[in-house]
Amino acid sequence: MATQHAVPTPEVSALFPSQTFSRAVLTHLKSIASGRHPLSAPQLQELQSCQSTVNHETLLQAPIRAPPRQPLDKPATHTADSPFNLKDLMEYIASPEGYAMMPLVETDLSYPISNYFINSSHNTYLTGNQLYSVSSTDAYKNVLLRGCRCIEIDVWDGDEKALSVDSEEKVEEKKHRFRPRFSRSPSPRHRKPLSEKDNSVMPSSSGADALSLPTPWQSASTAARAEPRVLHGYTLTKEVSFREVCVAIRETAFINSELPVIVSLEVHAGKEQQEIMVEIIEQTWRGMLVEPPANECEQLPSPGELRRKILIKVKYVAPEKVNTKAAMKAARPSIGRRKSSSSSSDSDNQGSVDAKKTKSSIIESLSALGVYTRSYHFKGLSAPESTVPCHVFSLSEKKFMDVHESHGPTLFSHNRNYLMRAFPAGTRVTSSNLDPAIFWRKGVQIVALNWQKFDAGVMLNEGMFAGSGGWVLKPRGYRGQSRGQRSGVSDESQADAIPHKQLSLSIEFFAGQDLPLPIGDRKPNSFSPYVKCELHVEKPEERTGATIEGGGRSTNGEYKCKTRTGQGIGPDFGGERMDFLDVPGVVEELSFRGESLRRVGSADGDVRGGVVTPDPDAETQSMRSGPRLIPLSNIVGRCPLLTGVLIFRFKIQDDEIGKDDLAAWACIRLDRLKEGYRFVRLLNASGNMSRGTLLVKISKSLV
Repeated sequence: MATQHAVPTPEVSALFPSQTFSRAVLTHLKSIASGRHPLSAPQLQELQSCQSTVNHETLLQAPIRAPPRQPLDKPATHTADSPFNLKDLMEYIASPEGYAMMPLVETDLSYPISNYFINSSHNTYLTGNQLYSVSSTDAYKNVLLRGCRCIEIDVWDGDEKALSVDSEEKVEEKKHRFRPRFSRSPSPRHRKPLSEKDNSVMPSSSGADALSLPTPWQSASTAARAEPRVLHGYTLTKEVSFREVCVAIRETAFINSELPVIVSLEVHAGKEQQEIMVEIIEQTWRGMLVEPPANECEQLPSPGELRRKILIKVKYVAPEKVNTKAAMKAARPSIGRRKSSSSSSDSDNQGSVDAKKTKSSIIESLSALGVYTRSYHFKGLSAPESTVPCHVFSLSEKKFMDVHESHGPTLFSHNRNYLMRAFPAGTRVTSSNLDPAIFWRKGVQIVALNWQKFDAGVMLNEGMFAGSGGWVLKPRGYRGQSRGQRSGVSDESQADAIPHKQLSLSIEFFAGQDLPLPIGDRKPNSFSPYVKCELHVEKPEERTGATIEGGGRSTNGEYKCKTRTGQGIGPDFGGERMDFLDVPGVVEELSFRGESLRRVGSADGDVRGGVVTPDPDAETQSMRSGPRLIPLSNIVGRCPLLTGVLIFRFKIQDDEIGKDDLAAWACIRLDRLKEGYRFVRLLNASGNMSRGTLLVKISKSLV
């Protein structure tokens, strides 16, 4: 079958001179306008109140935010007996009002920061895999501009820059050789020779002065001194300057969002380099750093109070320990080598000076930068530090699953009032991701993902945070105490925190237009797309504390369905219907829907069309009913769910022999999914918004 090109009818061309509808989409819109497929009363009212002022091309590329509703110039006379005008329908369906994703309601930013899910990145500096990819400042710019609000920096001792320029061959050899990273004291050649004046102000080496913290070594120019660097230790990854990373963060942190940014520091550098870190941070982020409260922190501030501020998450060391035990240890003649690990550094003992357990002793000036986000070693949910208002526990996905099985209700209760961070296992060398929904359902605010790989986890993350500015208020039952109330840990479980409902969801697929091709494809005529839908629902084990099959790994949805295969970039699916009936355990604010577009050829046992009886535990809320345009992306978008959360994922795939390539996808949180006829906007395989859309009709019921 030949590719279906857009039909430039005079009526359409007058409306959208630079963009027309595909033949298949236009055919179905005419059918709707004629009354053969009437709009529901709520959607008809929405159409009558909507007046679009921009053309179709502009609308499809605009942010998903509804314009102010204005009455039409002419009175609304559209009824079932008097079909509305095709021009009005096309204008409406191509406007933000016609999108399947509901405009984001303005977030209440007055709650303490522990009451929000925060868009987060793991090993942010890497551009690819965890073993030999390049570290780059562009990686920080990319995630910050895409809405990330918590980033990670792994800091190691730097090498002193040579005063003479090395040959290009030596530079390349130095960049590519394998070199373990140890925190080490600088050799004498790194230090600036002291003049008599310098000696006169240096502390003596006897008595109490011997316990003083080291002073950073300096050269006549900061361009020649050793400065900290950022890389993944004990790997072949290429480094980037810590100073350059800080500059990149300063330049891009608040371009697309004014909400606060959390910088998670994993410090492997020695004390002298830590002093340089403090100097660079205070110079580069001057005016952006959070000021410490006058008294000891008793309650966390709100995101609204921290606009355009950077919070440092770093190991906490009590000042008295820094001045005594840690300093005495620094004065000992021999110190054991400090061993690197993954992000689990955040779980190391913050005040310990045991050489077998600590990677590097944190100096007081660096630790003091952690005002409201102090990292503590996780000793258990009943440890004294578990009730310190500003503490942050950081757990690997495996450790988190262990705690879930042993203290499930307490874990959930803790996360209602205090910050917790979860991160992918160190064995994920390809930069794959965990299933963030499992961790969100346990109330974890900071679920750090490898943005280097656009997989199911990152797609679900997109569904959660799209258009939010990076901070999403938790559902009511997931939040902690209000201001002025004393926080604490109880045994209330996630199963008791919020009412769960039963969902029935139906989607009719009419047509697509301007669908993106899979990466590397250049021939629209050979494109055979189909739409795959998945529901990702909460497993019963998540509520009971039993072992969760697969741990935190991302998996396909429990309920799956496919359309038949279409042809070209404007396929006609003929109103094919998918039904997901009686899905239990749904929490509307924590549910997602996903769609993907692929080539035919997948042998994953999915059902094409028909009725699917879903698995327990899913949720949905703002899904509009009626015909809607669903914009697509050309990459796999999976949407896991939260407690009682339902995730619905669309994937557009190319039907071919062997594995079907992903062409486009969309993932929508169910509390933002509208009913009715809608356009679904699609992302491409690179995760960028494309011109692709799907015309669908969505119906849902929650009881």
